[in-house]
Amino acid sequence: MLNIVIFGPPGSGKGTQGKLISEKYGLYTISIGEILRQEIENKTELGVTSENYINQGELLPDLLVFKIVTEILRKVSNNQGYIFDGFPRTIVQAKMLDSFLKKQNTAINVVFSLYVEKEELIKRLLKRSYLLNRSDDNLKTIQNRLSVYKKQSKILQKYYKKKEKLIKIIGKGSIENIFEYIVKNIDYLFSLLNK
Repeated sequence: MLNIVIFGPPGSGKGTQGKLISEKYGLYTISIGEILRQEIENKTELGVTSENYINQGELLPDLLVFKIVTEILRKVSNNQGYIFDGFPRTIVQAKMLDSFLKKQNTAINVVFSLYVEKEELIKRLLKRSYLLNRSDDNLKTIQNRLSVYKKQSKILQKYYKKKEKLIKIIGKGSIENIFEYIVKNIDYLFSLLNK
């Protein structure tokens, strides 16, 4: 079983890379961003609550996000493993996930952290806003989201680095080249796990 966390700031390409990893290795993707967008679109109670946080560029409360993830993990059984896209976002979420997975006799194997410079991220997100008409991609909200992400990710990176699970990936360049680099790392990890 292979469990991967992929995180990066909004616009870093983590969703794209997450889908490619999932397809190649048969992992079930848990994407908090996609789940919340569906809930918002369907105007559910969770969607309305989430939209208020997202529109201000804020993170949802840890317990709410963790509840969403664990409900999915309890419903979906995948022997190949999981890819967590955009989760955990805080140290509290990371510790709760570790504890939950330990009870299931598994753990996070590797964490990919995508890095893209701020100016490039803003450019990508404004373009995405124009193409997809996303209300959470206006300049003020983007800057706030990037600021919140930077603050939270520093703590998370230290946490996973200490556990020797963090691999930093430069998220600039072609999708194919970035994916190829990720695959090399996963295949190396597989070779270690299967020894």
